[in-house]
Amino acid sequence: MRVAVASTGRTADSQLDSRFGRAPVFMVYDTETGEYQAVDNGMNLNSAQGAGIQTAQNIAATGAEAVIGANFGPKAVLVLQTASIRMYLCQSGTVAEAVEKFKAGELQELTAANVRSHW
Repeated sequence: MRVAVASTGRTADSQLDSRFGRAPVFMVYDTETGEYQAVDNGMNLNSAQGAGIQTAQNIAATGAEAVIGANFGPKAVLVLQTASIRMYLCQSGTVAEAVEKFKAGELQELTAANVRSHW
């Protein structure tokens, strides 16, 4: 399984980013190999609108089956649900810590947006 994590940087030791659509990087963790891959999301950092939708589409293109983040807006949630990508909440820590919490079943699964659009 591939799990994408909203990140401030390009390593497993990077901090989680509280933004989904405007996170600069997503670290994609492969549960089978234990490897991380950095996926650039820079094209959405300064989008006037639609960053959540485009980011969700980019996550789907990585083959991720789950995504970990702190905040998910309604449009991003719709795209992720349509792509059958499960969403999990994690408010702080590093990418590696979030992945460990995910593997331990300690993260809350999200079934609806937890913030409004353009929060």
